[in-house]
Amino acid sequence: MRGVLSVLVPAPLEGPRAGYWLWSTLLDNLLVMLNWAVIGAGLAIVFPHAPPHLSLLQRLTVMPTVLGVGFLHATLITLLIYIESLPSAERQLSQQARSLGKAVFWASVVLSAAFQLQGFPAFTIVLVWGASVLHFSVLLGWRWYQLERHRCRAIATGGSRNVLIVGAGDLGRRVASYLENHPEMDRTVCGLLDDWKPTGDGVIGRVTDLAKLARTGFVDEVILAAPHERELALRVLREARQLRLDVKLAPDLFGCEPAPQIEHIDRVLLVSLHEECPPFAGLLVKRLLDVAGATAALACLAPLLPLIALLIKLDSPGPILYSAPRAGRKGRPFRCHKFRTMVKNADGLKEKLRERNQRRGPFFKISDDPRITRAGHFLRRYSLDELPQFWNVLIGEMSLVGPRPHPLDDFSAYAIEHLRRLDVTPGITGLWQVTARRDPSFQTGVDLDVEYIRRWSLGMDMGILLRTAAAVWRGSGD
Repeated sequence: MRGVLSVLVPAPLEGPRAGYWLWSTLLDNLLVMLNWAVIGAGLAIVFPHAPPHLSLLQRLTVMPTVLGVGFLHATLITLLIYIESLPSAERQLSQQARSLGKAVFWASVVLSAAFQLQGFPAFTIVLVWGASVLHFSVLLGWRWYQLERHRCRAIATGGSRNVLIVGAGDLGRRVASYLENHPEMDRTVCGLLDDWKPTGDGVIGRVTDLAKLARTGFVDEVILAAPHERELALRVLREARQLRLDVKLAPDLFGCEPAPQIEHIDRVLLVSLHEECPPFAGLLVKRLLDVAGATAALACLAPLLPLIALLIKLDSPGPILYSAPRAGRKGRPFRCHKFRTMVKNADGLKEKLRERNQRRGPFFKISDDPRITRAGHFLRRYSLDELPQFWNVLIGEMSLVGPRPHPLDDFSAYAIEHLRRLDVTPGITGLWQVTARRDPSFQTGVDLDVEYIRRWSLGMDMGILLRTAAAVWRGSGD
């Protein structure tokens, strides 16, 4: 499936900024077509009666024709915008205005020439150029709004990409200072690594600590600001690629200005040496399947939910739902919802039962758990306690398939190599659950989760879902 998608999907959708590129392109098309719809409505108001020589059919097709022209104009503009590489959150508004002006101008030139060759009246050409002014104003205004919203969100929440900078010299500190003072760059500097500078004042470790700090800090990107140390650069590049991190190089340009279309930070050129390219199209399909599957499950099982709630209430005192924090993607906590299957003070009794833990590693599981209620045994057998997690799937905190989310106390006991399982969104079911659910080794589960992340495909997800459905039907839950 991924092979077919890679053939059919345009190149920008295979890059790390695929989501932003797709959203920006679709929105540009929509705005241009809406402009033309407004123009068509305005023409109908200004000229309420069509010229008498037009037939009834011709009068009825005026608006579809306007929308068709709008679609053609929007396509030309967005194609030229792509050539200009305009969909980029880092570009200044003045740069975007210049590139947008060129795209709208040349798209209007092509459209006007086509209409002229087809013998359309001069009024049509005037209309195209009037529309182009409207398009430029609306598209530029929308970009200004996006930049302002992006800047305000980054200031309020901090950058979404965690960055380590290798090199604590003048160049590295210049990059760090700029990123810290410009939240719109959407990057949070976790610290600097340097083999020669003393720790402190931003230096948090040596280059040999890269793997450990990258995992514990959920780092997304490494910026190499020691460009003249070849062996160091190769070592960082090798290790970062193994950790599946983006790597950027900040070279010393000896005072030369970088080209404007190349990403740069305060006139420091960033040359991409390696970028992870997630399968955006496949992940988009996965998300659509998550939403469709969760919606269908909740709709079909809706009559069952109040019966389960009544069974829990009649069986034991306490709330119907059990909502507890779990470690999500990149360790971000979220509240995972389940039907309550234990006594209401189960969390308080957990530490007293730790010595009976039958799993090896930071994971708690015992057979004949005394905290499980009578109704809980039935619900767990058929995995009915997991049904509220379809809500977590709908809001994007979980997926139908992925590594199971662990409680925060288990997560706090992870070793560094265990953190790899948090690189993706957790799931209701996963490869571990359908392959080695009763294996007491936590490391076996981690290995299976990492294998799932490495080999992921839509077909693999479908296979896991089918095996899960069969296990639920047999009532093999515990």
